[in-house]
Amino acid sequence: MPKIEQFGVILYTLRDFVKTREDALATFEKVSKMGYKSVQVSGLSADLFTEQELVEVLGERGLTICATHESGEQILNETDTVIARLQNLGVRYTAYPYPAGVDFSSDEEVDALIKGLNDAGRKMAEAGLVLCYHNHHHEFQRSRGKIILERIYEETDARFLQAEIDTFWVQRGGGSPAGWLRGLKGRSPLLHMKDYRLKPDSLDADYAEIGNGNMDFVEIVREAEAAGCEHYIVEQDTCPGDPFDSLSQSFEYIRKNLVW
Repeated sequence: MPKIEQFGVILYTLRDFVKTREDALATFEKVSKMGYKSVQVSGLSADLFTEQELVEVLGERGLTICATHESGEQILNETDTVIARLQNLGVRYTAYPYPAGVDFSSDEEVDALIKGLNDAGRKMAEAGLVLCYHNHHHEFQRSRGKIILERIYEETDARFLQAEIDTFWVQRGGGSPAGWLRGLKGRSPLLHMKDYRLKPDSLDADYAEIGNGNMDFVEIVREAEAAGCEHYIVEQDTCPGDPFDSLSQSFEYIRKNLVW
């Protein structure tokens, strides 16, 4: 089992609480007091802090930056800008967050996305950085006879593109999070931990705190560790109440059940 220090939280879950500098500082304090040791920077306006300031204010609260989400367009078309930002933050990992504007019904657009990811990942690897791909359920459509997420990993070089598997979206797409982690062994440094709960009287699903949904996180974390996961990142896109309460519930479940 991993160590508690490997568990962090993505700031996207707290996006409504980091809109001003003052609120962001209070949010960092609360995250640290919960017990989390790192954050993934996402949903935080770049105007609030310089890269150096962000590292400093997080460090003062016992937090490090485990990874970021950068603009997908910037990753593909302004890779050097992304590289400079990561170097200023002292962060090795980022992830392509969402395929905005990509028509997954078009094989040609899928081809172009795959090529763009591989090219950007090559540039980042040459700078000592790692580009990962963050999936949703869209990638479980098929293109050229295969699930698109399979194509993304099969048709890119593992040296240039690694995985940030999102457990909720894999399950929503009809896949097995543990199975995908087994298949991406040695290529899965980041994991988005997001539980999955069915809505009452509905076939639809909702986000849940870790341990409050129906996922087997003992198996998922075991497979993630075997796959070489370094950072386990808790995410909950929407929460039933106070997101700080939800993140605290998730941390307590992790502390009691998923670490040594």
